[in-house]
Amino acid sequence: MLERTEKKVSVDQLEVGMYVVRLDRPWLETPFLLQGFTIKTQEDIHLLSSYCQHVYIEGRTAPVNKALTGIPKNRVQYINKVSFNSELQIAEKQFQHIRSTAKDIMESVRIGRAINIKEAKYVVNECVESILRNDDALKWLTHIKRKDDYTAEHSMNVCILSAAFARHLGFPKHEIEKIALCGLLHDVGKAKIPDHILNKPGKFNGEELRVMQSHPTLGKKLLMTAGIEEAIAIDVAFAHHERLNGKGYPRSLQAHQIPFYAKIVAITDAYDAITSTRCYKSSQSSITALHILNKEKGSHFDTELVDEFIQCIGVYPPGVLVEMTNGEVGVVAFSEPLTRLKPYVLLLLDERKNLQRIRLIDLKKIDLDASGQPYIIARELPCGSYGIKLSNTIKQFLKRNKERLAAQQPTYVAPWAVISSNQCTKRIK
Repeated sequence: MLERTEKKVSVDQLEVGMYVVRLDRPWLETPFLLQGFTIKTQEDIHLLSSYCQHVYIEGRTAPVNKALTGIPKNRVQYINKVSFNSELQIAEKQFQHIRSTAKDIMESVRIGRAINIKEAKYVVNECVESILRNDDALKWLTHIKRKDDYTAEHSMNVCILSAAFARHLGFPKHEIEKIALCGLLHDVGKAKIPDHILNKPGKFNGEELRVMQSHPTLGKKLLMTAGIEEAIAIDVAFAHHERLNGKGYPRSLQAHQIPFYAKIVAITDAYDAITSTRCYKSSQSSITALHILNKEKGSHFDTELVDEFIQCIGVYPPGVLVEMTNGEVGVVAFSEPLTRLKPYVLLLLDERKNLQRIRLIDLKKIDLDASGQPYIIARELPCGSYGIKLSNTIKQFLKRNKERLAAQQPTYVAPWAVISSNQCTKRIK
């Protein structure tokens, strides 16, 4: 294995294609990426010359970390190893752990206490383990939306979504863990934003907007003093609001200057924000969020990554609320990879929007409603529609099905094999 070598080079000797690993001054005093970067244009060289007299580049025998430059060429193919139901029981506990840690991180910053990076890495690794066992369970839980302490819960959801997206992209486990950590810590700077601005229901004035847009810079400084070893997490906190067209903030970076992991987190960050209720807006549906991302690809978001994210989330992702053509309302549980448009649905409300016993139906089996018509999804609903609380649904589902479903499952099942097909249309008692 070749060892990385460094070579000191005067800035007037730099060429496009060189990989910069160190500067002649602290990274914090410059706008450059902390984990190193490839010089791609003469403009990069000009910018370097305005800050440095010399830099250190990788020697000719040193390999560049390709994981930071794009989707892996040799993508790892993951399969779900356990059923949705069995993982959901584990994931619910891990979800609470991640939530607690995210809140603790924000509270630590607010009161001037050191961030517990060790604990953050531990819960991130727990999250990744769950995502690798079954990628539907934790994704399902991200649709539990609460108005209180949005910033912490948003960071938790971005962590989970980033891990699931990285799994879909075929990154190796250790890189998925890095990306998930980036997601958890990306908004840490918001803990330094005054509450009257952070929670303002109306439009920001000029000064308020300036303060709000300072949170990436604040996040960078906080993480640099927290002793975090993963420099990419610092860069992502600093760059997740940069946009390909150069109109992002805080540095108006061009597309090639934005860290690849920041491009990933920018997408998961936007998706969760759109599907969440904020102090100034109501939540929108998952399909609406995907339409917005698709519309803004190439200008705001990386085109290839948006296309991949749409495939990762799917038209009816686990946890979204849906209304059937007969008026009944349910929540998507999971689906088979080849039949994403016909998922399993837990019916919660009858056609008059009254509560009914939870009933699991399989749309690909053409289950019939009370009038003898097949169930078909008419539309997706925003989170919280008709007062439905997904957290309560999860508790009821697990309580009523724990023993019954465990008895029906073989030692290894595909993620959708939660209940045998001949039981799908029976009411759960």
